Amino acid sequence: MPSQPMTSRERFHATFEYGQPDRVFLMPQWLFGETRNRWLREGLPHDQHLNSYFGYDRYEVLPLNAGLWPPPESKVIEQTEHWRIDEDEFGAVTKHWTDREIGMSQWITYPVRDRAGWERYKERLDPTAGLRYPQFWEDYCRCVQGRDYPLGIHIGSYYGWLRNWVGMEHLALWYYDQPDLVHEMTEFVGDFILKLIDRALNDIPDLDFAVVWEDMACKSGSLISPMMFRDFMTPVLSRVTRVVNEYGIRIIMVDCDGNVDDLVPLWLDSHVNLVYPMEIASDCDMLAYRRQHGRDLLMLGGIDKRALRDGCTKADIEREVVDKVTELVRQGGYSPFVDHAVPPDVPFANFKYYMDLIHQICTLA
Repeated sequence: MPSQPMTSRERFHATFEYGQPDRVFLMPQWLFGETRNRWLREGLPHDQHLNSYFGYDRYEVLPLNAGLWPPPESKVIEQTEHWRIDEDEFGAVTKHWTDREIGMSQWITYPVRDRAGWERYKERLDPTAGLRYPQFWEDYCRCVQGRDYPLGIHIGSYYGWLRNWVGMEHLALWYYDQPDLVHEMTEFVGDFILKLIDRALNDIPDLDFAVVWEDMACKSGSLISPMMFRDFMTPVLSRVTRVVNEYGIRIIMVDCDGNVDDLVPLWLDSHVNLVYPMEIASDCDMLAYRRQHGRDLLMLGGIDKRALRDGCTKADIEREVVDKVTELVRQGGYSPFVDHAVPPDVPFANFKYYMDLIHQICTLA
């Protein structure tokens, strides 16, 4: 008789610990709401959960609140039929598109502009503030005992958050002009995260992974130099990853867009070992990463969304998927994933064909 299928949790560990999964773990794909609406018009069933329809595995992260508390109040200071400009109580001014889903908000003024602004801002980052944890936390802990899916925990951001608070150009200057303040802010993030997650690590001692968010690269490379990373980020990030390692968490993921060639070895040195989504338009080469870093590096992503868009054929999709994914799956420690949210120029038929190929390749003998 055939053996029982693995659970999503078993499959996750077998995939990323170089075991023998019954098939490779498949994380639910990001996509825009406009994309889903298009697919519903083109044949995606209305009466099925999308993740079940495409055969994705269950995957969850603890619902802890690491944002400003209480959230800053904001007001609309200008509005047209296409966009809206808001200002919050810290003086942060942002422009939001109101006539489209795709299109990033534009920062006009950032909330932290000097040391005095940082002192005010960090008052809202009290890790012991109410509502950091769900109301029925004890019930939640009981519910995840004996779970059959991987459960993870967010462990902060040691460039990305600061960049969002200060602004990319300002932060780049602060590394040189106000290094003590940037060190202080980075250390504050590490202290905040360790205090925030301490209860969760003790109440749920068998978590499966941790997640860092950075988005600290552009098309051509990192937004800061390796020297800056080692000086400002490595000590704090390593302090946090050592703690989660002590709780048995061995898979630490980082979400970073752009070209990560220079960043991968820096993350590995800081005990962050799974990188995603590996953007092909930024020349991320997963086979080259595997040759360079061996089994130390785990990867998720690397499927070029441009190979799935309108006008692409089945042959185009096969060229993007078959050889690369087959080899990476053979080597292990890898799961395919479109290299960011699937945009609405990808037709349902193309994406379904892509997923059919993925299932064929990822179901191991």
